[in-house]
Amino acid sequence: MVAPSLRARVRAGMIEEIKAVARRHLATDGADLSLRAVARDLGMVSSAIYRYFPSRDDLLTALILEAYDALGDAVEAADAAADQDDLRGRWHAAGRAARTWALAHPAEYALLYGSPVPGYAAPDDTVAPAQRPPMTLLGILRDGVATGRLAAPGEDLPEPLRGDVADLVDQTGVALPPALMARGMAGWTQLFGLISFELFGRINRALPHRDEYFDHQIGLMADLIGLP
Repeated sequence: MVAPSLRARVRAGMIEEIKAVARRHLATDGADLSLRAVARDLGMVSSAIYRYFPSRDDLLTALILEAYDALGDAVEAADAAADQDDLRGRWHAAGRAARTWALAHPAEYALLYGSPVPGYAAPDDTVAPAQRPPMTLLGILRDGVATGRLAAPGEDLPEPLRGDVADLVDQTGVALPPALMARGMAGWTQLFGLISFELFGRINRALPHRDEYFDHQIGLMADLIGLP
């Protein structure tokens, strides 16, 4: 292997410094980043930062990709560490890992799941990293169906929802009965809704024992899905 050149190492180091400062701005100012403010904190002239990130949107995309991958790493690692035969235990482990990561990285979580950034449109290369947490959760359901420990719900989905969910089964490549896929999607959206309500302070005064509340709620999601 050829070692990176000094120039490449310096450039990579500067990119990491820029992202670190930008993450601090996320925590204090929200997602409407200013490249000029980031450059000022780094002691750079404002024009110099454009050598590394041509626009604010390029910097936002880099931060979004890193955050999605960090969240995906946490959820996947928690699922992999759980007993693979314990479907409910895997669901709880993955859900807790998502919450733990969000509480430790509130600014990054808000960038992913908070209010849309004005004028920013996420590019296509953010789609695959964004799918890692829900694909992990759907993988638990897939394993349950494959081993015969998770049965498909008996209800029929109404149209046009049935067609939408069938398309989703095709797009994800996760072979699930449509009614079970719909319940899995309900569990995924409820999980991140629950995390968001806690992180953004919507339930904190009403529910001080939030660890216990979270575990209870993801247990209800597991019941809805039918996890044994």
